Amino acid sequence: MRMKKTVMCLLLAGVSATLQAEIVVGVSASTTGPGASLGLHVQNAVAILPKTIAGEPVRYVVLDDASDPTTGAKTALRLVSDERVDVIIGSSTVPVALSQGAVANDSRVPFLALCPIPIDPARQSYLFAVPQPIPLMLDAVVEHMHANKIKSVGYIGFSDSWGDLNYKGLQELTGKHGIQVGSNERYSRGDTSVTAQMLKVLAPNPDAVFVGGSGTPAALPQIAAIDRGYKKPIYHTHGVVNADFIRVGGKRSEGAIAPTGPVVVAEQLPDGHPLKASGVEFLKKYEGAYGAGSRNAFAAYAWDAATIIQAAVPAALKVAKPGTPAFRQALRDAIENSKDVKGTHAVYNMSPTDHFGVDRRARVLVRVENGEWKLVRQGS
Repeated sequence: MRMKKTVMCLLLAGVSATLQAEIVVGVSASTTGPGASLGLHVQNAVAILPKTIAGEPVRYVVLDDASDPTTGAKTALRLVSDERVDVIIGSSTVPVALSQGAVANDSRVPFLALCPIPIDPARQSYLFAVPQPIPLMLDAVVEHMHANKIKSVGYIGFSDSWGDLNYKGLQELTGKHGIQVGSNERYSRGDTSVTAQMLKVLAPNPDAVFVGGSGTPAALPQIAAIDRGYKKPIYHTHGVVNADFIRVGGKRSEGAIAPTGPVVVAEQLPDGHPLKASGVEFLKKYEGAYGAGSRNAFAAYAWDAATIIQAAVPAALKVAKPGTPAFRQALRDAIENSKDVKGTHAVYNMSPTDHFGVDRRARVLVRVENGEWKLVRQGS
């Protein structure tokens, strides 16, 4: 009997060791609410992520944050306390990711946001962002405005942190080129009409309109402007580049211009582009699983988050086993020291002072043409 108990204990110890070696990745996706047109793609991407990293099994825990900051914080807390995740891939909407990032940073769990939240690495050392920072993307937009002799812009954006960040960034960059931002109208993500706001935006007849929105709610100002006969350029953020924006906007989405990562138009990139091959490879896998035309920037952000994690895990495993505070610390350190990690949106080079790690190679401009996102080539 004693021998049987000893054998049983050894077997249980072996099972425990196996469980401890499992890498647990928490994923918060806005699969319901106003951000669902972004979050559903993130959820789809998880299904094609690798099931092992450096020889260790990976388990993904996907939870819906309902596009709500309060729910998002609770989701992050559940991933940390109940699921004991080693790393979190955070939400696609800024208000939600901000609330989740606070939980992750306090809990000392690495957090990779799928939206460009502002990060102070000195105070928020566990937070990283996979998408391109807002100033980098807005710079591409303003360069296009300047090249096309635009002198005035009307702004309408979300009445939250995403709208604030884009308005502030637009003001700073346009000022350098003598372009005037003549309005600052806002609307909520769940609104069904922006008629009153758009009338104010268009009243001074600006040379262009910039929409500081994301997902399908960003189509609302586009539709309102076109319905009022506006025929000048309408620019958007990198938060709109998916098929759902075009579906909701229909023919009125034609001509919309936005910055995005190269992956969305990977086949259209010149052969020498450093992200063409990785982008094409991802699109084959994603569209192979979800059908032609299903490509979008947000599934690719999730893929890049996983790519960054894959690159960091081998170094962390040399320090500690998954499921321990030491492993989470080592994983954070390895992510912060990521060098030349080639994703689909960017070549990531993190540092203690830069938790985005991207450069100008991570952006292109696209335009809706005949119901598809097309690369805006230089001079067009």
